[in-house]
Amino acid sequence: MESLYFVGVAVIALIAFILCIIIFRFFNFWLRARLANAPVGLFKMFGMSLRKVPVGLIVDNRITAVKAGIDIPSDPLEAHYLAGGDVTHVILSLIAADKAGISLDFNRACAIDLATKGTGKTVLEAVRTSINPKVIDCPNVAMGRTTIDGVAQDGIGVKVKARVTVRSHLDRFVGGATEETIIARVGEGIVSSIGTAASYKDVLENPDRISKTVLAKGLDSGTAFEILSIDIADVDVGENIGAKLQTEQAEADKRVAQAKAEVRRAAAVAVEQEMRARTQEMRAKVVEAEALVPQAMADAFRSGNLGIMDYVRMKNVQADTSMRESIAGGDKPRSEGTT
Repeated sequence: MESLYFVGVAVIALIAFILCIIIFRFFNFWLRARLANAPVGLFKMFGMSLRKVPVGLIVDNRITAVKAGIDIPSDPLEAHYLAGGDVTHVILSLIAADKAGISLDFNRACAIDLATKGTGKTVLEAVRTSINPKVIDCPNVAMGRTTIDGVAQDGIGVKVKARVTVRSHLDRFVGGATEETIIARVGEGIVSSIGTAASYKDVLENPDRISKTVLAKGLDSGTAFEILSIDIADVDVGENIGAKLQTEQAEADKRVAQAKAEVRRAAAVAVEQEMRARTQEMRAKVVEAEALVPQAMADAFRSGNLGIMDYVRMKNVQADTSMRESIAGGDKPRSEGTT
């Protein structure tokens, strides 16, 4: 009986010791929550510490929410923290949305917070953008472009700078397209609007036609934002793209014509060389035929068909012909081997 008594005393002492530790460690948080009318149990705080959840963070955010008129239990806050979310941003975004009259429940705020994790944006920023619209420069200077360039139907280029005023659409924030999509769609709409203008003067005279045309396309569908307005900040005249293209086309046509002319010249040179070769061939045949004349004359002498007087008369005729050509101013007889 005495041993059982001592065991019971030891167990009671251990329980009392644990209770003292819990009270000593969490009494300050418990008292703050109780005085703020946002109570959190001591054993819940002990469980949070075992799950490595910062008790002060959960208690402080619950107190903030209750004081703002939003009663959120500690369990959902703890669950969101364990999921990797930012409890403080969620509570502040709920308070900001409630004060601005924007419908936003805790689960959607947690979903937005988890969706924006690692993107450099927060759910609090999304709510603030929904309350106070933000202005996006189009194009984004950080991407290396300062203007959106389009070409009117008369071939004159137009450079445009636009400013897009957007507001966060919280219902589409999870899974919706980001600012880059808005910038790309607005840029596409501006280029299309400039391309439909008959002259660049029409764009300069009525820059608001660009805004109206782009807004009519519903570019914010499927995005996390709602486009409120598109304002043309600057319009400048660019290069004469039509004239430049015509010049380049003319230059290309000239090169093609030169190439064709070079082909024809090369063909003519080839024909000329061929004719020269044929001329040389015919002259070679003439020389060959002339070389047979002395042999034929010798055969005629031997056969008695040609006498010495006949030969002398032939030489006299040749000399007389040469003299007459010389007196008449004709061309000199070409020597063998000349071209």
